[in-house]
Amino acid sequence: MFAVHLLSFYFSKLQEDQIKKVDRYLYAMRLSDEQLVDISSRFRLEMEKGLSNESNSTAAVKMLPTHVYSTPDGSEKGEFLALDLGGSKFKVLQVKVSEDGKGKVQMESETFPIPEEILNGRGTELFEHVAASLKSFLEKHHINQKRKPLGFTFSFPCAQSKIDEGVLLSWSKNFKLRGVQGTNVVQSLRKAIRKVGDVDVDVLAMVNDTVGAMMTCGYDDQNCEVGVIIGTGTNACYMEEMRHIDLVEGDEGRMCINTEWGAFGEDGVLDDFITSFDREIDAASINPGKQLFEKMVSGLYMGELVRLILLKMAKKGLLFHGQVSDALRTKGTFQTNHICLIEQYKGGLENTREILEDLGLNPSDDDCIAVQHVCTIVSFRSANLVAAALAAILTRIRENKKLKTLRTTVGVDGTVYRTHPQYPKRLHKVVRHLVSDCHVRFVLSESGSAKGAAMVTAVAQRLASQRKEIDDTLAAFALNSTQLHEVKKKMHVELERGLKKDSHPTASVKMLPTYVYRTPDGTERGKYLALDLGGTNFRVLVVKIRTGMRNSVRMYNKIYAIPQEIMQGTGEELFDHIVQCISDFLDYMGIKNTRLPLGFTFSFPCSQTGIDKGDLVCWTKGFKATDCEGYDIVDMLREAIKRRKEFDLDIVAIVNDTVGTMMTCAYEDPKCQIGLIAGTGSNVCYMEEMKNIEFVEGDEGQMCINTEWGGFGENDNIEDIRTRYDREVDEGSLNAGKQRFEKMTSGMYLGEIVRQILIDLTKRGLLFRGRITETLKTKGIFETRFLSQIESDRLALLQVRSILQTLGLDSTCDDSIIVKEVCGAVSRRAAQLCGAGMAAIVDKIRENRGLEHLEITVGVDGTLYKLHPHFSTILKDTVRELAPNCKVDFILSEDGSGKGAALITAVARQHHREKQEPR
Repeated sequence: MFAVHLLSFYFSKLQEDQIKKVDRYLYAMRLSDEQLVDISSRFRLEMEKGLSNESNSTAAVKMLPTHVYSTPDGSEKGEFLALDLGGSKFKVLQVKVSEDGKGKVQMESETFPIPEEILNGRGTELFEHVAASLKSFLEKHHINQKRKPLGFTFSFPCAQSKIDEGVLLSWSKNFKLRGVQGTNVVQSLRKAIRKVGDVDVDVLAMVNDTVGAMMTCGYDDQNCEVGVIIGTGTNACYMEEMRHIDLVEGDEGRMCINTEWGAFGEDGVLDDFITSFDREIDAASINPGKQLFEKMVSGLYMGELVRLILLKMAKKGLLFHGQVSDALRTKGTFQTNHICLIEQYKGGLENTREILEDLGLNPSDDDCIAVQHVCTIVSFRSANLVAAALAAILTRIRENKKLKTLRTTVGVDGTVYRTHPQYPKRLHKVVRHLVSDCHVRFVLSESGSAKGAAMVTAVAQRLASQRKEIDDTLAAFALNSTQLHEVKKKMHVELERGLKKDSHPTASVKMLPTYVYRTPDGTERGKYLALDLGGTNFRVLVVKIRTGMRNSVRMYNKIYAIPQEIMQGTGEELFDHIVQCISDFLDYMGIKNTRLPLGFTFSFPCSQTGIDKGDLVCWTKGFKATDCEGYDIVDMLREAIKRRKEFDLDIVAIVNDTVGTMMTCAYEDPKCQIGLIAGTGSNVCYMEEMKNIEFVEGDEGQMCINTEWGGFGENDNIEDIRTRYDREVDEGSLNAGKQRFEKMTSGMYLGEIVRQILIDLTKRGLLFRGRITETLKTKGIFETRFLSQIESDRLALLQVRSILQTLGLDSTCDDSIIVKEVCGAVSRRAAQLCGAGMAAIVDKIRENRGLEHLEITVGVDGTLYKLHPHFSTILKDTVRELAPNCKVDFILSEDGSGKGAALITAVARQHHREKQEPR
C-alpha cells in the first residue's frame, strides 16, 4: 500500500515539475488579467480607427461594412440556395424556410473538393469550378424549375459597397489564387455561372462566414448580434450603430460590421505580446507581417506553433532527452487536431504518446505531461486572446446601447471551437470574467456559414418586400408640387367663397369677421385683464402696457386646469368653473374690487357681430359642453359672473387665439398682418380689405378675418389627398366629418394618425413582430409630442426605442427606423399643407393690394411649430415655392393669446374713443 502512495506521490511531483518547466519556458504566452484588459483596450482603439473615415486606410482592423442591416426576426420564408467557399472544400445548399417561421428550416447540401491545381491556379478557374458544381447540384436535386435567390459565403476579407458586391482585399488561410485580389468576386461568380449555362439563380447577397454564423444563430435566438469564427482562421462580426460607421452614408439603424480581427497587430500594437515562436510562424507563412492575431489564435497555425515549441525544447534538451526526429523537423506534421486529442479529459496522455511516437519520437511519461501542457498553454492563449477581443466588442455594444448591463448572444462556429474539448469552456469563462456587466450566451452555429448566407438572403428579401409595402403605405402622405399647388388653389377658392354673401353659409372656410380693424401702432397703454381658453388649460392674466413704448408689456398670470368632465359637461358648468378661476386669480392679485377692461381669448370658431359679441359655431379640440353652440359666449360669461355675485368685469373684446398671436407679433413688427396657430389646433387670421367682406357693412379700411381654415375640406374638395388613416381618425373623433384640414395638420390629431398607421403595419407583420399590444390599441396614447421627440436629429435610435418602450411598444432597431419614417411622413405632410394654405393667404393679400411683390410678416404660435424639429422649415420652404412673389417672414409669438387679448382690448378702446370724438 505504501508503495502505491509513493508511486502516486512520485507521479504527482513529476507532473508538477514538468508543468513548472514548461511554464518557465513559455512564460510569455501566459497572459494575466491585467494583460488581457490591456489587449481588450487596444482592440477597442483599433475598432474605432477602422470605423473612422480619417484613419480607416491605415487601420489594421478594417471594420468592413457588410450592408447586412438586420438579423432574422423569424418571419423569413422561401427557398434559397447557398454557396460556402472558404477552404479546400466548398459546400452547396438548398435551404427551405417555412412560413411558420422560427425553427422551420430544411436543408440539403453537398460538399465539393477543390483540386490542388485549381487552388494554385487562376481565380477564373476556381469560379468556373464552383459554377459547374452548383449546376451539378441543381440537376441532381431537380431544382432548376424557377429562378432561385442565392447567398454566397466568401470567407476572405472583402470591401463591400452593397450586399451583392465584394472586392477581395487579400487572401488568407493559404489561399493565393491569381487575378482575384482587387476584383469583385460576385461579378466573377456571376460571369462563371453564365459561362457554365443553364443555371437560373440570382446572386442576392455575399457574406463573410462570420456573418453567416451570426445570422444562423440569430434565426433561433433574436438576441444574437455577434458572430465569431475560431477555426482554420478567426474573425468576428457584430451589429454596429450606423451613426458610428463613417464609411457608409446614413445615420439610421444598424449594420453588421465584419471586423477582420485576424489582422489585429499588423501595425505593431501587439508587438510586446508576440513571442519569438509567433515571429517564426509569421516569417514562414505565405503572407509575412499579415494576419498576426490570426496566427496567434487560429487552427491553421496552432499545431505548427506547438511543433516549433517542441522542436526548440528538444534541441535545448528539455524534451525527448534532446532527440529530434525528421517528422518533428517537418513543417505541418503536428496539426491542430492533434492538440484536440492531446487535451482530452480522458485518454489525453495516451493520445499524446501515440501522436509523438507517430512522429518518430520515444517519449517518456514526463515528456508526455510536458507536451500536453505545451498544448494547453497554446490553446489557452488562443482562447484568452479571442476573449479579450470579444470583450471589447461586447463592451462597445453595451455602451452603444447606453446600458448598465447587456444581455446578448454570440453565435460561434469553427473547428477549433467545435472539436477542442476544453476551448469553449475556457473562452466563456474568460469572457464573463472580463465583462462582468454583460450576460453572454454562446450558441454553436449549425451549418453556420452556408445556412447563414441563405438567412442573409432571406432577410434581404424580407426587408426589400417590407420596404416596398412601407414605401407604398407612406407614399399616400408624400405630396408633390402639383398636389400642393392644387391645395393652394382650392384654399384660395374657399377663402373667396367664405367672404361672399351668397356662398358664405356653405363655405368650408368660414372667414369669420373679428371686428379688429387694425394692428397695434405702439401708442397703446393701460392695465387689462385677459382670459385665455383654448385647450385643457385656462389662463387668467393681468397685462400692463406702458405708453408709447414697444416691448414694454408686463404680465402676471395663473394657469388653471379644465377637467375632462367639465369640458364635456354642460355649458353652465364650464362657465361657472371659468368664473371660479377668475375669482381665485383676482384674490391672488388683490384686485377683486378693480373693474379692469377685459379681453377674452376664446380659441374656437365664433360668428361675431361685434368685437364683444361672439356666437360659438362649433366646439373643437375635444370640447363638447352642451347648450353652447349657437349662443353668445360673452353673454354666457356675463351670466356666470352674475351667478357668482362677487365681482363685475368690463368685457371689451372676444378674440380668437390666432388673432391674439397676430396682434402680439404686430406690436413688435408693424409688417405683421397674419396670425398662424400650429399647435393642438390649426388656424390662420389676416387683415382683409373691408370692401371684400360682403356680409359686413362698410368698404373703408381693413378688418382681421379669422379664417377657421381647420374646416377646409368639409365639402369633400380635398378627398384626393386624404388617406384611409385620416378617415379612421375622423370617424373616431367627437366631430366626425368636421375640421378635416385641422385633423391633417394639427397636434391634436397627428399622433393619432401615426397610431393608426402603426396598427396597420403591425397587422401586416411589418412592425413589432406582428404583435399589437393593448397600449397600441389605446386611442390617444401616441401623443404628438412623441413625433417631435422621435424626429429630433439629435436623437439616436436607441432613444427612439426608449420612447416606444415607455409606450409599451417593445421595438427592434428596425421598428424604430420605421416608426421614425412614419412620424416624418405624417408631420411633413402637415407642414406642407399649412404651407400651401399660407401661400393662398399671402397671394390673396398681394392681389388685394395690386402688388407684384409683397413683403409681409406672419406671427406664429403653437407647440407643433415651436417644438417640432422640422415643421417650421418645411412650412417656410413650401410657402416660398408656392408663393414666389411674396417675401414672407415668420416671427414666433411670446405669450401670444393673453398678451394679444389685452392689445386687442386696448386697440378696441382706442377705436371706440376715435369713433366717439367729433371730427
